[in-house]
Amino acid sequence: MPWSITLLVLARDRGIFLLWALFLVFFSFWCAPYFASIDNALLIANAASLTAVFAAGVGIGVMTGVLDLSLPGTAALASCVCGWLLTHGHATWLSLVAGLACGVLVGMVNGLISLGRFNPIIITIATLSVLTGLAAVVAGGYTFPGLTQLTFMGTDRYLGVPAPVYIVAVVYLVGTIFLTRTRDGLRLMAVGGNAEAVRRSGIPTPVYQVLGFVLSGLFGALGGLIATAVTTEANPQASPSIIFTALTAVALAGVSLSGGEGSLPRILVGSLILATITNGLTIRGIQPYWATVITGLLLLGSLAVDRALHRAVSERLVSHAHLTVHDKKA
Repeated sequence: MPWSITLLVLARDRGIFLLWALFLVFFSFWCAPYFASIDNALLIANAASLTAVFAAGVGIGVMTGVLDLSLPGTAALASCVCGWLLTHGHATWLSLVAGLACGVLVGMVNGLISLGRFNPIIITIATLSVLTGLAAVVAGGYTFPGLTQLTFMGTDRYLGVPAPVYIVAVVYLVGTIFLTRTRDGLRLMAVGGNAEAVRRSGIPTPVYQVLGFVLSGLFGALGGLIATAVTTEANPQASPSIIFTALTAVALAGVSLSGGEGSLPRILVGSLILATITNGLTIRGIQPYWATVITGLLLLGSLAVDRALHRAVSERLVSHAHLTVHDKKA
């Protein structure tokens, strides 16, 4: 393989890591001496945790061929179910399991409906509305405040590291191993790339299509529980900014919306980039809305660069193949 193609592939698949490194270097000088410190690094990691969990749900869904826009509603419902159980004297572990079970159930419903060849985007928009209403019904239109039973996974620190950082580390480690080292994970990615080809090979594609929705819903519920643990309050209002931020992190990571391509480590770095930008601008005393502007511009730029890299790699591969065939004939 020519070195030019190797470098282009490396830039396409690992460019986001270089981008994050450039941001770290830039802010280390621009925001000196406050940015480049252990305490600030922990602040960035903690700030990126919630985005990273929701981005994992969106990313796994996209990589397996589905786009689940109902995650804010799933998070709200899981939060309120957990809050209701806690305020009525039930065990903490049971409340958390019930909240996660809500995410699994929502994912199964979305997946089974999608098997009827309905558009997943329309389905999940509809379920977002339904879930938001159900969360309000569970909460009676109010919030569940004072949920201090969940601080162990929210505001508590272990060895100086915030609890959500540990949760994200486990989620991404297990998720990466599952998608890249297990048979079901590889099949899940294959279904996202070409479901018809996988079906013709004898693999039950409907099972894996539903599994993609289930994993997405599970991470949405987990994100809702983490948000509840951090704020010690269960809120029935579904925040649309959750899905926007998660989609931005996924798009920055170069995950193809057509499915079958992407990686969780890149999504994690995408979440960290968003948190890094916000943190650096905050240190400089710049209004937070500029972070949204910069993030949008960065997203547009990354999409343009990603398309250019894909095109360049394809053209050089075709050219290399023609040269190889010509050499063999000669």
